[in-house]
Amino acid sequence: MPVASAPNAGSIEGEHYLSKALAYAATSKTSPLGPITISRRELRSNDVNIEILYCGVCHTDIHTAHGEWDGLVYPNGTIYPCIPGHEIVGRVTSVGPNAKRIKVGEVVAVGTMVDSCLECDYCKAGLEPYCEKHATWTYNAPDRVTGENTQGGYSDSIVVREEFVLKLNFPEQSLAAVAPLLCAGITMWSPLRHWKIGAGSKVGIVGIGGLGHMGVKLARALGAHVVAFTTSEGKREDALKLGAQEVVVSRKSEEMNAQAGKLDFILNTAAVPHNLDAYLALLRHGGTMALVGIPEKPHPSPSVASLIGLRRSLAGSLVGGIKETQEMLDFMSTTKRYLTSFFTIPGEGCLDLLHRNRLGFGNDATFGAEVAKAEYLARSGVDLCPVPHLKRKLQPNTQLERIK
Repeated sequence: MPVASAPNAGSIEGEHYLSKALAYAATSKTSPLGPITISRRELRSNDVNIEILYCGVCHTDIHTAHGEWDGLVYPNGTIYPCIPGHEIVGRVTSVGPNAKRIKVGEVVAVGTMVDSCLECDYCKAGLEPYCEKHATWTYNAPDRVTGENTQGGYSDSIVVREEFVLKLNFPEQSLAAVAPLLCAGITMWSPLRHWKIGAGSKVGIVGIGGLGHMGVKLARALGAHVVAFTTSEGKREDALKLGAQEVVVSRKSEEMNAQAGKLDFILNTAAVPHNLDAYLALLRHGGTMALVGIPEKPHPSPSVASLIGLRRSLAGSLVGGIKETQEMLDFMSTTKRYLTSFFTIPGEGCLDLLHRNRLGFGNDATFGAEVAKAEYLARSGVDLCPVPHLKRKLQPNTQLERIK
């Protein structure tokens, strides 16, 4: 049924709003996401109003909706009702009088941020996620002007400051595949670019899920030799199809030992505590392992000896800034074979799977799946997305469409 007809939809009212928006919200750590009506703010002078066409389902949505990052990422915890979603593709319906770069009718994108101070050294350097006065995240963050909690892309519209709206140059049929780039893609792209990965680099990608599968594709697209690391033998063939030249099942010591001292860079996406020393031992002299997954509990501390011995480094990386995200989107528009592959799921079917499986999947890739296997795959923790535009008629069953 269409969201608009949901009889028990709640609402979030604001004093000044441009329009009502239909959305899906979590109202507690344990509640399923349900329909809600919210008020999107009145356009400020440099704002852009966007009708949302697609919104990816990201593992950050999972952590946030269930309060799993309370006190870890969010000092004040998740504020409910919470409308997740920060992998947004949509069409501009109106702009403020001082918005000059974005035009009505354009298809655009919004990622993990909707504002920052734009004045500190980090912002001026294009590193808005590291803003000294804190970036305003697309959801579960205080609005820089009003202090109200931001609400994300599980909605049919959003209002965003023009500086944080990204331009797209993709054909209509590829727009769904673009959405996961706005978090999973840029989370991988930023460290790959920062550590200057390209032709001649040998790169390990740990974890072949929503983040990791994008890491494999992007590292390969940049010219690196890619070694994929997975705990599952069942993902070996899929990792090779994604572009990895080698696949290591990390539970097999002989396969891990064969990579010892051979990797220039490791991008570790695993969001569960694990032995970091096992991967640090695979780095060459001067190599770096960058962590991008945030586990609920800390990793065991790595051995200092494994770092000192070959001047190895252990680092972390957040999402990229606006300039870097635009660079990635422009690059991907000319390298379409590396776009994500996934299922789209009508909104209510997706949210039912999200809740029944503790939102147990990430961003983009569904491994080796036929449509008939979709529910089994979701229960197994693979990735399904994005949620199509909520104004479309929602199907009563979980009918999935394969997007190439």
